[in-house]
Amino acid sequence: MAKNTLTYEGCNYMRQRIILATLSGKSVKIKKIRARDDDPGLKEFEASFIRLVDKVTNGSKVVISETGTSLLYQPGILIGGKIEHDCNPQRGIGYFLEGLICLAPFTKTPLRATLRGVTNDQTDPSVDLIKLSTLPVLKRFLGTDEFLELKILKRGAAPEGGGEIFFTCPCRQKLRPLQYTDPGKIKRIRGVAWSVRVSPVTNNRIIESARSILNKFIPDIYIYTDHYKGSHSGKSPGYGLTLVAETLNGTFLTAEVVSNPKGSGPSVPEDIGKNGAKLLLEEIYRGGCVDSNNQALTALFMVLGQQDVSKVQIGELSPYMIQFLKHIRDFFQVMFKIETEKKTEENEDLQLGGDKLILTCVGVGYANVSKAIS
Repeated sequence: MAKNTLTYEGCNYMRQRIILATLSGKSVKIKKIRARDDDPGLKEFEASFIRLVDKVTNGSKVVISETGTSLLYQPGILIGGKIEHDCNPQRGIGYFLEGLICLAPFTKTPLRATLRGVTNDQTDPSVDLIKLSTLPVLKRFLGTDEFLELKILKRGAAPEGGGEIFFTCPCRQKLRPLQYTDPGKIKRIRGVAWSVRVSPVTNNRIIESARSILNKFIPDIYIYTDHYKGSHSGKSPGYGLTLVAETLNGTFLTAEVVSNPKGSGPSVPEDIGKNGAKLLLEEIYRGGCVDSNNQALTALFMVLGQQDVSKVQIGELSPYMIQFLKHIRDFFQVMFKIETEKKTEENEDLQLGGDKLILTCVGVGYANVSKAIS
């Protein structure tokens, strides 16, 4: 085994390890993957994610043991280009797309990916959420939104899916450092109420109940209805709500709720609307310049930026982010300085909600080896 191989145990956070291994060029060995389970080894969706990473790289080597309980991954070079992938319906497209977004800026040719599967489910961020909150974060690091696009061609609710999305991203030689510590106040709330293979009236019921809570706080609310019909509506019935609160300085805080999948207990559209509104208010309370879904992506791109100081304000660290910071230390030997933001008389009105943290780090000066220096 190569000297710069990192060894881990267990199936948790496998996606993080594969992504960081690909970017750092270090091999990774993962042992004891569900070794004590009745159904040991890699699950279908994890194998599907590894196949997707294999499609965007050239020369990656994956060795999986017969039982599937240990995995050795030796990363290749990120090439990007045009790819198509059928995502396993056990997880949403968001699970796969989040991984792709981490790799996309460093490919040899701009990434043009068509992914098929479940666009909205209860476990992973939906494609709407990624479009509304992750792409603006990515844009800050790229410095442009030219050729950065996410189109929902077909919607597919869990469990059977049938959705399809198209994602394009430009590649960069270097990422810009980020200085972003003042999110500003909330100026408007936008959202999407979507439904497939149910009555279009469902959307109006969701919107009405969400507005009943949010109207008390802000007048500028607009929630779009998105009802897909026929072949564009996937294979399963479902509906849901994605809400985004935009601040004066361009922060997007998001929340979403999705109905129970076919086969489990029924959902009520009014409850979906109310829960979505409450979750958005919780996210606004946590605050910060990036929402809890995009903390890890922001941390990764801060580390991969030019050799310059990056600084960002976030709300409470999510468990995923805490583990991600540990992995960044393993793969890139970078540690963040984390301090709680002090409340002073000047910024007291800006310091509403939960405690905020300031994350600071110096980028490793990661450069895209495939791109000529412009």
